[in-house]
Amino acid sequence: MVLSPQLQQSLALLQAPVLELKAMIEQELQQNPVLEDMPGMEMNEEGGETRADEAAAAADPAEPPADTQYDPATEKPSNEPVDKFEAELQRLLQMDQEWRDHFSASNVPSRNTPEDEERRQFMFDSLVAGRSLQEHLVEQVRLTDLEESQRAVAEMLIGNIDDRGYLQSGVEELSFSTGLPAEGIAAVLKVIQTLDPPGVGARNLRECLMLQLERAGREKTLEYRILSDHFEALGKRRFPEIARQTARDIDEIQDAAKRIALLDPHPGGEFSPDNNTYVVPEVTVTKNGEDFVVGQNNEFLPHLRISNTYKDLLSQNETSGEVREYIRDKIRAGKFLIKSIHQRHDTILRIASELVKRQRDFMEKGVQHLKPLTMVQVAEVVGVHETTVSRAVSGKYMQTPQGIFEMKYFFTSGVQTSSGQTMSNTSVKTVIAEIIGGEDRLSPLSDDEIVDRLKGKGIMIARRTVAKYRAELNILPSHLRKAY
Repeated sequence: MVLSPQLQQSLALLQAPVLELKAMIEQELQQNPVLEDMPGMEMNEEGGETRADEAAAAADPAEPPADTQYDPATEKPSNEPVDKFEAELQRLLQMDQEWRDHFSASNVPSRNTPEDEERRQFMFDSLVAGRSLQEHLVEQVRLTDLEESQRAVAEMLIGNIDDRGYLQSGVEELSFSTGLPAEGIAAVLKVIQTLDPPGVGARNLRECLMLQLERAGREKTLEYRILSDHFEALGKRRFPEIARQTARDIDEIQDAAKRIALLDPHPGGEFSPDNNTYVVPEVTVTKNGEDFVVGQNNEFLPHLRISNTYKDLLSQNETSGEVREYIRDKIRAGKFLIKSIHQRHDTILRIASELVKRQRDFMEKGVQHLKPLTMVQVAEVVGVHETTVSRAVSGKYMQTPQGIFEMKYFFTSGVQTSSGQTMSNTSVKTVIAEIIGGEDRLSPLSDDEIVDRLKGKGIMIARRTVAKYRAELNILPSHLRKAY
């Protein structure tokens, strides 16, 4: 099935989060001249605005509303235009001339003193721009004693270092691809590994941590020996085995492991771009007495209306047919955009209201009371297809009394309890996390023992399901959680 451009736009508006929707609306404002942003006014589906003075005008029929509604089918305004087109045109021409005079005056060469120029240059030099790890390394290479040919090799190596600080290609591989001797590449790599940040240029985690210890002068420590000779056993937390092979107490091995854990496994992380995701809740849920009130957060969005100027322009006899057709097309597109935004708001609000209705226990008591829910169930009540529900909740967030959650969070499968009721898998994961959080670290619970604990709470799931949920919670198996 081929979707029309208007339907594609409507689906894109429905799926876009609120900040992305704001950008899309602002782009339409730039491309469609008949659209206006009227702060403090609520747009209606016909492209007009709703204001307090309109309510007063409705009470007094003798006072017509300020907005002029336009019907493209009749090409006649429903009310007389507020301003004459000629007067509006003259005002715009005068404004245009004033701006031209302003820019002409602004382009006169300034007569700044040397002190002004110095102050200006200082301001530009004070601007701080973020640097990448690669730029940081290249600057340091220029301060080393490497020869010109070696600097070219150093830049090649730096180009193969990822944002974490690790060298992605081995020395032999780089030698084969560049035709340079492996010994020369290895020698330059040694220099790069002495640069800041400590651990940069390592080929694996073990080398990265050892480089950091070497930089700190800790080559003769127990932690350096563990990394050098017992790295695999350390990764599997086989502390008794390391203690036997190093002739040390388990407590000493544990203390050394804690010091190793303080090292930075990603030395280039501080130069990585800030990938934090900022979200704006699309829906807010507040408790009012015994009820939960669902509202929408639209304060970030422009308030659109169809410009009166272009409505008035259509009523002028001097307007050519070509201009009339252009304005009609733009008005149709603008009204479709406004209608699509209203439909989007209405769809999301109805879905959110149904979510709050079905997840009332969660709103009052928390995550453990989250109920199983599918998109099909909500779609049937709202009267839309389940794919519409999926698009409507994609990337949208809801601010609830329990915190901010993605709307998809409330759709979850369930498991059967001994009482015959169903419990969401999210709630089961929370129970598993609590069970493991209260275990004895010297004798952690196995997955089978967790199954037995869950049965005692009336939750009947298999061991493999426990293992799956534990992995999704990023909790290690029992033998790796054991503290010696």
